[in-house]
Amino acid sequence: MNLTIRKMHPNEYPLLGDFLYQAIYQPDTTNLAPKSIINNPELQVYIQDFGRQKDDYCFCAEVNNRIIGAVWVRNINGYGSIDNVTVEFAILVFDEYQKMGIGTALMNRMLEHLKELNYPKASLAVQKENYAVRMYLNIGFDIVDENEQEYIMIHRLGYENDK
Repeated sequence: MNLTIRKMHPNEYPLLGDFLYQAIYQPDTTNLAPKSIINNPELQVYIQDFGRQKDDYCFCAEVNNRIIGAVWVRNINGYGSIDNVTVEFAILVFDEYQKMGIGTALMNRMLEHLKELNYPKASLAVQKENYAVRMYLNIGFDIVDENEQEYIMIHRLGYENDK
């Protein structure tokens, strides 16, 4: 497999709608939410006008000239928001490419990028039953809050004074 991780080009940003839909944790595959769910305001904040805000960054994973995954961040009031200055992660790797280290590679590339830009931390929300929880913990995210269904996690990007 010839994997490339690169910045997503602005003309590819419309793909984020598909990635967002597939990133929604839906354990019951026999009763999936309609794709139109991404038009809900609480989900639109992750993709609407992506690339127009100063904190919008996206990397994608490409295999044989096909984008098979993406990780993006932006400063939004989303499910994993912890304050009004911390960027929040969204990530998706197509099912057939999961559990191959691609999600970890995407996350690490974005974390590296955020460190280069001196971001002190980043956040995300993840369903407690989602197998990705282990990946997030392994790459340095910490659980800082939770509700009945989700963990809120942050990654401190090497700034010890920001604890």
